[in-house]
Amino acid sequence: MKNRLEELRKKKGIRQEELADILEVSRQTVGSLENGRYNPSIILAFKIARYFGMSIEEIFIYEEE
Repeated sequence: MKNRLEELRKKKGIRQEELADILEVSRQTVGSLENGRYNPSIILAFKIARYFGMSIEEIFIYEEE
């Protein structure tokens, strides 16, 4: 699943470590999310969407294979 997490984080001017603290996850988790190696749980997806003031669908792009 693709996402706009890195773009949105950089637009807000925060580091991966800062976003990780806000979301209560590790910096490695944020990095894995940004690189598409890890898909978030629904709870984490909601936390991310709420933080950026967007819907989950605006951040995470699901494409059928």
